[in-house]
Amino acid sequence: MKKINTVNIIGLGALGMLYGKSLTDALGYENVCFVMDSVRLDKYKDADFICNGEKCDFHMITPEEAKPVDLVIIAVKYPGLPEAIDIMKSSIGPDTIIMSVMNGISSEEIIAERYGKDNIIYTVAQGMDAVKFGGDLTFSQSGELHIGVPEGQDKACLEPVTDVLRRSSLDYVIEDDIMYRMWGKFMLNVGVNQTCMVYDTTYRGIIDEGEPNLIFISAMREVIAVANAEGINLSESDLNMYVDIIKTLNPDKMPSMAQDRINKKPGEVDAFSGILIKLAKKHDIHVPVNRFLNRRAKEIEKEYI
Repeated sequence: MKKINTVNIIGLGALGMLYGKSLTDALGYENVCFVMDSVRLDKYKDADFICNGEKCDFHMITPEEAKPVDLVIIAVKYPGLPEAIDIMKSSIGPDTIIMSVMNGISSEEIIAERYGKDNIIYTVAQGMDAVKFGGDLTFSQSGELHIGVPEGQDKACLEPVTDVLRRSSLDYVIEDDIMYRMWGKFMLNVGVNQTCMVYDTTYRGIIDEGEPNLIFISAMREVIAVANAEGINLSESDLNMYVDIIKTLNPDKMPSMAQDRINKKPGEVDAFSGILIKLAKKHDIHVPVNRFLNRRAKEIEKEYI
């Protein structure tokens, strides 16, 4: 088995910091690098990064300094994916494994168009309640990584990834049907991220009875209808399971799109309702709740972008 000893991470947000901290602790400062353009490097080089009260020393380099590594992790928001694909070019060798911990169901296919699909591990980051403001990351649940490859694709890349996750004390689950799992997390994100952003609320706001809760659940039910048309067997029991996951998180924290609204940054509405609306149109399925969320999210973003 090829062992993963070097990792480059694209994206220094909440998930980038969360996984970067564990990987750096396990593999060493020199072997885990955050790759970014020179403008971001100048911005971050003197910044303090704190993970649950502990100062982190991250190794940051430019693409010109990067060399091919064993594993590349993409941890950017959906609008940043095209730039990330360019930035990671110097980090990719013939045997480099690629993992995207991004939200949505489309990043792996987009990455594969540039770098091929053979070394891509399909990944779902699930169950964490990480919140990042500035360089300060806090979380009570670090969650787990659900990993796998689509049916018919070689599974050889999975073993070195599970090995490095074990060495880094990162929890993971190997999925026999990774597309089913990805659609399940997509359903959750369509509901929780967009609703919390549009209603400017926390997890508590969508769990307690009221309009946000109604929109949260209805948006996910629209995903079930589209998923079924796409051949993915999502059901009401999956919806209930993901709602139960939300109930385990700190009720006063919020998902990434709600954080983006506070930080006045572009969100991932195109990765959620944007993708769903396109697929729904293909199958002639009505998704009025997601059309509402898409419209309102973009109206809100226009106020600060």
